[in-house]
Amino acid sequence: MQRFLFIAFLALIALLANDASVDAAGPRKKTSKKKKPFHDPVQALVGWHARDPNKKTPIDDQGRPMLTLFTVNREETLSVPALGDDGGFTARDLDRVANVLRSRSGDQHPVEPRTLNILYRIQRKFDAPEIRVISGYRNPKAGNNSNHGKGRAIDFIVPGATDADVAKYAREIGFVGVGIYPTSQFVHVDVRPRSYFWVDYSGPGKRNREKGILPELALWGDQQATARGEHGIEPFAVLPDVDRAAIARQANADERGTEDEEDDESGGGE
Repeated sequence: MQRFLFIAFLALIALLANDASVDAAGPRKKTSKKKKPFHDPVQALVGWHARDPNKKTPIDDQGRPMLTLFTVNREETLSVPALGDDGGFTARDLDRVANVLRSRSGDQHPVEPRTLNILYRIQRKFDAPEIRVISGYRNPKAGNNSNHGKGRAIDFIVPGATDADVAKYAREIGFVGVGIYPTSQFVHVDVRPRSYFWVDYSGPGKRNREKGILPELALWGDQQATARGEHGIEPFAVLPDVDRAAIARQANADERGTEDEEDDESGGGE
């Protein structure tokens, strides 16, 4: 009996000593396995994202790549020469582009030249033979403030490049709207007075599920563009020709920073 009491006494002393060491060092943290960071799967370059090895980029008389647009829905192709390495297009070619980017109903609208300049820079950045257009101009609907209805937005795919890489590059340009649509798998780009970026998981013909992202990067991109002497711009007014429409542009700092709800063509229509 005495031996049992002695062993119990030693155990009690050890327990008290252990508690004291815990109190002195602070509570011990529970050890747990670290969770692996989540990574989005790499987009497969198949279907419209696949690059045709037999298709080459058209070259103009100056040896410069031409802006080449291919409409996925109508399967029309147009190549126009740029006036410089960063774009720039004649009024005649802007009219030709407006025709290719016409709405599903066949209506046309002057296209904002800077939107084409951005597409041209993207095409050259990824050495793509063409820009595959999902949607260009759309007929405006009541209560809808979509930039597609102002001739300054395009939904597109760059063959041979992931949407994530295209969007990442476009976000650095400044004074742009850049949306990525992982479900429908395309990128939206427009021009606006201040940048705004978003991701939208809605599918074709479904209600928008837009979520704004990277506001600090949007501000930084605009600041860098301003330092380069660039400025945010307004869409064209509805005028008889592109030249007169270009004169009608003016800045509007009060424009909303986000794209209002798109119409039901945003998931893959014209």
